[in-house]
This record gives sequence, C-alpha cells and structure tokens, in this order.
Amino acid sequence: MSHVALPLKYRPMTFADVVGQEHVVRTLRHAIESERVANAYLFIGPRGIGKTTLSRIFAKALNCQSPNGSEPCGKCVNCREIAAGRSLDVVELDAASHNKVEDVKPLLEQCQFAPASSKYKIYIVDECHMLSNAAWNAMLKTLEEPPPHLRFIFATTEGDKVLATIISRCQRFDLRRIQTHDIVARLKDVCAKEKVKATDDALLAIARGAEGGMRDALSSLDQLISFKGSKIEEEDVLGVFGLVSRSALESLAGAILKGDVAAILSAIDSFDSAGRNMRRISAELLGHFRNLAVLQALGPDAPSLAATPEQVKTLVEQAKGIDPGRVFRICDQLAELEDSLRYALGARTLIELSLIRASRIASTATIEELMKAVRALRSSDAASLELPVAAAPSAPASAPAPAPAKPAESAVDTAAINREVLSDPAVTAILASLPGAAVMGISERKRA
Repeated sequence: MSHVALPLKYRPMTFADVVGQEHVVRTLRHAIESERVANAYLFIGPRGIGKTTLSRIFAKALNCQSPNGSEPCGKCVNCREIAAGRSLDVVELDAASHNKVEDVKPLLEQCQFAPASSKYKIYIVDECHMLSNAAWNAMLKTLEEPPPHLRFIFATTEGDKVLATIISRCQRFDLRRIQTHDIVARLKDVCAKEKVKATDDALLAIARGAEGGMRDALSSLDQLISFKGSKIEEEDVLGVFGLVSRSALESLAGAILKGDVAAILSAIDSFDSAGRNMRRISAELLGHFRNLAVLQALGPDAPSLAATPEQVKTLVEQAKGIDPGRVFRICDQLAELEDSLRYALGARTLIELSLIRASRIASTATIEELMKAVRALRSSDAASLELPVAAAPSAPASAPAPAPAKPAESAVDTAAINREVLSDPAVTAILASLPGAAVMGISERKRA
C-alpha cells in the first residue's frame, strides 16, 4: 500500500477535529443549526492553518444526508464524494491557474442548474486573490443575488488583494496562526497513532519551526520519521531545520536580562559554528520576550501566552527580576533587528551588536529612573547626603525678600530634565545608588 503523507492522512474531517480556529468553527456551526447560511464566505489567513479544510468540512456539513447536528457524518455518499473530490455539486477551483474571465464564465453558466443530488451547489475558490479584475467583475451579480441552491466559499492568503466589492458581499473570517502548544498536542496524538517516540523538546522544536502552520508541522514530522525512524530527539530536529534548542534560547534570553555580554557573544558563536539559522534567532527571541511581556501583564494563565508549561516556568523565573518597561524596550530592539536582517549581508555582526544593545537596556538605568530618584531625594531629606551647598549672596536691605522656591514638578519637559540633571550636584550620588553605572541616552540628551 502506497504511503500517504501525514498532512493528508490526518487532515480534519469534522469541525471537532479542527485545531486553533474555534471562533470560525463556532460561527459556522451556529449558521448551520439556525439555517442562516450566507451566500458567500471568505476565509483569510496564512498558509497551512485550515482554510481549505474548513471549506470542505463546511461543504460536507451543508450537503450531508444524515448529519449529526452541525457535524457531517462522513459516511454518506455526499460526504465521501466531497472528501475524495469527486462530487458534482461541490466544485473546487484553483484560482492560481484558472484566473481569467474565460475560466469563470462556464461556472456561472452552470450555476443556474439545480444540484444533482445535494441540497446546495457549492463553489470553493482557493487562492481567490489570483483572480483577475475581469473575473471578479463577472461574478459580482451572481455573488450578490445567487440562486437559492448556490453557495460560494473563497479562501486566500492575501485578503488585502481581494476587491472591496467582493468582501462586502461575503462573510469574512480571519483565521489565526495556531498556537504552539496546540500544535505540540496534535503532534503527540499523531506520534501515538504512528507509533513514533518523540521527546517533548523535539515536538516543540517542530512546532516552533512551523510558525503557526499545522500542515508545515505535520510535513516536518513526516520528513523526520523518514530520516530517523521511530525515535526522534531534539537534536535531530535542530540538525535538520537549523533551529536553536529551547534551553539555549532561554539561556541567551537570560544573558540579555543579566547584561552578560560575554555569554551573549559565546552563544552567538556556538550557534554560528553549529550551522544554525542565524536569521531566525531574532524572531525566536522576539517571541520569547513577547511571552515574557504577556506573562507580566496577564499572568501565567493568560490564554494568549504561546508557551508550553516548561516554558512558562522559565518565563516566571525571568519575570521576577526585570521591569516590564525594560521588556518592552528589548522587544522594540529585537523588532528593529528583525527588520534590519532583511537587508543585511552580515547577519552575525548585526545580531551581536543588537543583542548587546538589548542587554544594556536590561541592565542600565534610564534617564526617567534617574529623574524619579532625584525628585524622590529632594522630597525627602537632601541634607542627609551632606552635599556642599554654595552660600547665597547677601541681598540689599532694600531688596524684597526672594520668593520661596517651588517644589520640583512630577512632570517636566525634556529640556528642563536635561538642564536639571547636568547642573544638579545630587546626580553623582544618585548614579552611585542606581543599578548600572551608565545612564542610557545621557550623551544624546547632552547634545540636545
């Protein structure tokens, strides 16, 4: 018996099998149960997340002869023919290769006829953004006022290229990337059925490399089974796809938070020597610090936290010693690095310099923290520092008494902050008490 690729073998056949698209599944189920099926649906999202799969399941649910509520039975003639692509009433059109108006006209002529053996005649148009403007315009009238038995389902990876007049005639669904922990859970289930032993770190590495696409994850698992057999370790995944291990990535993030430049340079050198994909490091680190920011804001049980339980433990430990504001600035630095890598020839040098800057963000005092400490010092007891105070010149007897000095305001503009910092003798004592001897941005503010 010929081998069937894992993405095809374990393709979802019912709504219950779909992973990571609960908001779309819930709406489609309710539309079937309440008999409020729209004329056209538009599924938008990146590759490998279930657009075509949902289209076929929805078509089966609409034409199933013995449905189980809103779920297709998968056993009747209509369900089997739709799953095999042989149904006369469910037509799939690949718009990438059939994008002209001549390709659309025959469908529009046939849509006037009633379905052969189903309730609806359904047209599934994949990669619909490839259709020409003439083809779209030819469909406008039929799409707005179709016959009662006709339904359209469009799927695309680039929704911004679909005409606004088409989007206004469809119910739009934006499918999101599948969470890492959902992909890992699905891979575990597939490995159990295929009798493959894979470590949790290996499955996590596969999920990270898939970047939210279930099809990519299953294809990678299929490739690794062909390469290693029934036992897969994390090193196998890292070697095949050039990824960085979870522990090494978390250690690098810890070195950035501690300001350990030597550890950062050593880690980058080891990654480069091992042939790892250097351009993925910024994306991996950005995802790690993004999870750190989410954890600090919402806690370890946040539903938007894209991390496994083992990763959450590390994030909780790292979140204890870092201010959330610094984490946001590190994320900005890493986002700038990822954008710069698109045009850089020497990825390693750019990564090293950017990570050193990120480490300084995590370990040095900012000008805002300095001014906050200065104001706190002045409001308490400035005399306890025993700072020298210049004697005030004696005023003439006829001169009016000077007005009392106003207390420092809590909010001042940038110019006032610069003058105050550079002229106040308490700055030296404040700097000695703050973490990090250097103050970020002070040189730039002096020049300003």
